[in-house]
Amino acid sequence: MTRDEFNTFCKNLPATTHVVQWGNADVWKVGGKVFAICGWNDGIDAFTFKVSEIAFEVLRDMPGIRPAPYLASRGFKWLQHYAEPGLPDEELENHITYSHQMIAAALSKKKQRELGL
Repeated sequence: MTRDEFNTFCKNLPATTHVVQWGNADVWKVGGKVFAICGWNDGIDAFTFKVSEIAFEVLRDMPGIRPAPYLASRGFKWLQHYAEPGLPDEELENHITYSHQMIAAALSKKKQRELGL
């Protein structure tokens, strides 16, 4: 997946917003809360996303996947796809979608209604 493909994919998820911050990273949010990030790997596309506890345990040691710098060190269950082989694009998209869903589900019911979720 390229950065452009990542941005197009995230843009098409419901009620998303995009900002560029943290050293030119593409940061995608739902309801003002981050669900996916592209950047942070010395000029090479790296994709960061929230996962379930089980996915964190299963995926974190796969080649090309690691606990997300900064986030995982603070106890958050976030992974980063930073090198090949990593995840196939379809699986990466599934994890980004699930990250979006987890973040959206944690929003208040009022916020979810405002966003049409």
